[in-house]
Amino acid sequence: MDRTLFSADHETFRAAFRQFVDREIRPHQERFRAQGQVDRELWRKAGVHGFLCPWLEPAYGGPGGDFLHSVIVMEELARAYESGFAMSLHSDIIAPYFHSFGSEEQKLRWLPGCASGELVTALAMTEPGAGSDLAAIATSAVRDGDDYVINGSKTFISNGQLCDLVVVAAKTDLDPAHAHKGISLIVVEAGRAGFAKGRRLPKMGMASQDTSELVFEHCRVPAGNLLGVPGGGFMMMMQKLQQERLTVAIGAVASAEQVLEDTIAYAKERTAFGKPISKLQNTQFKLVECLAQVEVGRAYLDKVISEHVAGKYLVKECSIAKFWTTDMAQEVIDTCLQFFGGYGYMTEYPVARAFMDARVQRIYAGTNEIMKVIVAKQLGL
Repeated sequence: MDRTLFSADHETFRAAFRQFVDREIRPHQERFRAQGQVDRELWRKAGVHGFLCPWLEPAYGGPGGDFLHSVIVMEELARAYESGFAMSLHSDIIAPYFHSFGSEEQKLRWLPGCASGELVTALAMTEPGAGSDLAAIATSAVRDGDDYVINGSKTFISNGQLCDLVVVAAKTDLDPAHAHKGISLIVVEAGRAGFAKGRRLPKMGMASQDTSELVFEHCRVPAGNLLGVPGGGFMMMMQKLQQERLTVAIGAVASAEQVLEDTIAYAKERTAFGKPISKLQNTQFKLVECLAQVEVGRAYLDKVISEHVAGKYLVKECSIAKFWTTDMAQEVIDTCLQFFGGYGYMTEYPVARAFMDARVQRIYAGTNEIMKVIVAKQLGL
C-alpha cells in the first residue's frame, strides 16, 4: 500500500541505510548469531554514517534528522531479519532519556558518543523479581556524600555485554509507602568498581543480541549521574514508554510484511501435486488473510507514527499499536511458516528465526496484557 509519511530526503536516507545493511550486516549475520552479539565496531560504523540517533541535533553530535529517520532504520533492520543489532533501543529509547531529562552538562557528556557509536547504551529496569510492575524493583541507590551507592541486580538487559553506559532504575527512597515516587534513574559507566556484567543469557530468539544479567555491589556513582530529580524516575519512564512501545510496533509490522513477501515468493516457486502451491485455494485464502492483517496494521500504525511525530499524547494509541501489531505479527508469521513445511522449522531459513524473534515482542516494553490494562484505564474502566 502507498505510504505518505516519508519525504524525498527520508527515501534517500533509506537507500543509504539499506546499502549499509547489505554491506555491513547481512554478510555477517550468521557469525553474529553464533557469537551472541554484533561486533563492537559495527556500532562505530553506524555512527560514522549518521545512522545512530538520526533525530539528534548537530549541537549534540547528531545528524539533525527526525524520528521518521529512526523509523526507517527499524524497518530496514526488520526486513533484513536482523533482530540483534539494538539500534532502536539505543537511539530511540535510551538516548531520549539523556536528551529530555539530562542537564546541559550531561547532554554534552553523553549524547555525542551515543551518536558516534563510541558509547553503547543499555536500560536496566527489569529485575529477577520485578518485570512489568516497576514499583516492585529492589535495587537501591543510597546517597552517601557526593555519591550514590547502588546495590541490586538486573536481568534481561539488552546490550548488556557491549554497553558503555547503563541507565539504572533504582530506589533512592526506600520507604515502601512511597513506591513509585521513590524510583530514580542513575547513569552508571562500564568499568566502575562494583558494577559487573553477568552472563549473557541464552534465548529462544534474537540470537545476535547480547541480553545479559547486570550486578551492582556497593557500586559508587557520582550524584551528578542522576537524571532529573531524585524520585522522578517513574514519571520519566512513563513519558518515554509511549515511544518505546511504538518502536516495538514498527518492528512487528515491518517483520510481518517481509515474511509475507518472502512467503508469497516461495509459494509461487514451491510445487506440490504438479503445480505451485500458490495455485491451491487454501494457500491463496490464507495469504490473502495475512495480507489483510498486515495492511490494516500498517494503516493504523502509520497514522499513530504521524501523530507521534506531531507531538500528540498517544498513550492509548501506542498501547493498542503495541499489543495488536505484535499479536498480528506472531499470527501472520506462524501462518507463513506453515507453507515452508519442514524447511520452516530449520533455523537456516529466515522465517524460522522470525517466528522465534517475534515471540518476545508480546512480552517486552510491557506485556500485551499490561497494554490492555492501560487502555482500559484510558477508557475510565
